[in-house]
Amino acid sequence: MSTQNYRRTVEELRESASIFWPSDLSQKEAELSIIPKLIETQEQFIAILSVTVSELSGLFQIVEASTLSANMFLKHLIVLADFGGEMIKRVNGNFNSLFPLNRLEYLWSLQNYSYQFNSLPVPGQLTNTKLGIDGKKILQNQSLSLVHKDLIVILLFGANSLNEKTAEVLAKCEIGNYLGQPDKLDKFIKQRYIWVSRITSGSQSNTLGQIAQNFVKQYLQENLDVRDINIIPNGHLPGVRHTEESSNGLTTFDIIVCKEEKFVAIEVSFQVTTNSVIERKAGQAKSRFEQIEGAGYKMAYVIDGAGNFERENAIRNLCTYSHCTVAFSHDELNVLCEFLRNYFVPNNE
Repeated sequence: MSTQNYRRTVEELRESASIFWPSDLSQKEAELSIIPKLIETQEQFIAILSVTVSELSGLFQIVEASTLSANMFLKHLIVLADFGGEMIKRVNGNFNSLFPLNRLEYLWSLQNYSYQFNSLPVPGQLTNTKLGIDGKKILQNQSLSLVHKDLIVILLFGANSLNEKTAEVLAKCEIGNYLGQPDKLDKFIKQRYIWVSRITSGSQSNTLGQIAQNFVKQYLQENLDVRDINIIPNGHLPGVRHTEESSNGLTTFDIIVCKEEKFVAIEVSFQVTTNSVIERKAGQAKSRFEQIEGAGYKMAYVIDGAGNFERENAIRNLCTYSHCTVAFSHDELNVLCEFLRNYFVPNNE
């Protein structure tokens, strides 16, 4: 197959495209992207907190009887309170100063209550993994543990602590004020999730982009059977810069594949929802291609996702200014491997 055959048209690329997030990456996405799972289980979470209880023991019984796992319930509270891993470690590390009597004395519905901690503080650091709320563990249903209970109480009523300094540290831990009040709960939680989604959307997009990039890198490592090949994430091409006038500022590419003096830059883009990233890449495509071709190197793109194909003109531009353009699938990545082998080992030497 000649080099020209690797340069697809938009129509050819669309025919081979996965369009939606492929099954190969679904588990990786689930492990690293928690917001969709939280939205999916939001109604179950609200239902648990909507039940009127007079004691915390009643709430714990509802959590234990629910189909929502205890670690997922805890994760909801953590996100709503904006109580990240560092804050959890801080509370555990400074537990004795925050709770000198080893209990939380707090105000709830105009009455004073006291909760005696059973498990906190734990030895060492209290991490997301220990709580079962990190990317991998969150998918495993865990029953309610003593440390879960202790942290749930802090997240629900920390802001209501009768100790002013403790209440100040835990100011966002206020959702307990809405227990048994479905209308207020629903409004509070959904407003919070709008905010949470806004602050996490950028990082989530970056995370999904990293998943696709890492998958391509790993696929090349496992299937590109070329001796002495180097595969470098977020690498540079010698002499290829943002602008021709720039004396430094080498352009960063998602993946660089190189052997001796031969280099190939690979950009990976999988967008299920439309955004402007592909437009930016397309706007840079011509000048990048001219620099790369002038240096004797090669430029390749892995492009897929419904969001990208909504920007047809941008995709067309990338196809024009590349040496190889493929979609995201095993068959397509095999085509990329073939292109790379033909470049690095011409005539199958």
